[in-house]
Amino acid sequence: MKSVESVPQRGWEASLELSFRREGGRSILAKRSSYGPLAIQKALYPEGENVCHAILLHPPGGIAGGDRLAIDLDLGCDARALLTTPGATKWYRTAGAQASQHVRIAIRRNAVCEWMPQENIFFNAAQAENSISVELEDGAAFCGWDIMCLGRMARGERFSSGRIRQHLRIAKAETPLFEEIGTIEGGSALLDSPVALAGYPVCGTFIVAGIGVGGDTLESCRNTLPQGDCKWGISAMGEVTVARCLARSGEAVRQYFLALWDHLRPRYALAPVQVPRIWAT
Repeated sequence: MKSVESVPQRGWEASLELSFRREGGRSILAKRSSYGPLAIQKALYPEGENVCHAILLHPPGGIAGGDRLAIDLDLGCDARALLTTPGATKWYRTAGAQASQHVRIAIRRNAVCEWMPQENIFFNAAQAENSISVELEDGAAFCGWDIMCLGRMARGERFSSGRIRQHLRIAKAETPLFEEIGTIEGGSALLDSPVALAGYPVCGTFIVAGIGVGGDTLESCRNTLPQGDCKWGISAMGEVTVARCLARSGEAVRQYFLALWDHLRPRYALAPVQVPRIWAT
């Protein structure tokens, strides 16, 4: 009998398209369209009608070899939306077929999109491609994070084989603001190199784009320290601010990023942090 980690003969194909609009002082989920096992819960408003919270659902519970997921988000002028997931995304091991998830986000004038999924757990021998493309218009802002756990740490598993390809691109008026392409090979020297992952099984990237954060805010972020055995750093490059963290657990990275979010959200969204309730379940 095959385990749930095995690759099916044919992977799932799934897509989700969401449009958010500003109407009468509210940010609303104006359109949704889905195919295959991707869906969304109803729109939630834990911080009032200014920001629409949406929880992305993937009922299979993990991404197996051969699966292809596509997520397309469109935020109209002045709309504000926060998107997250109910739990970690598991990328299962495969005998060779690659799994992929491609996210495209279009953010119109003066809109704000916060892309904050829970962590990605890459099982040993996973073959994964994960990409995010963000297009900003004038006055728009993006805040997002990506937390990668290499292997199932609770089982003492290491990412000794497999491959992870990552691509993040952020542009404004078709002019690139930030682009990063990387590949992690299972068992490679990069995993333990002191100039790369340095033996840490978790790595995370937190990014705010479309607005300069200001010297005082940047200094507050640099004075914010993660807890436990971590390595971290934060840089500002014009309209892009990027923080990195290497840690022994996904929770350590998330708590560090939440502390940074507390400093940065009032700057780009003019609102205090409102942690999604789903993270506490």
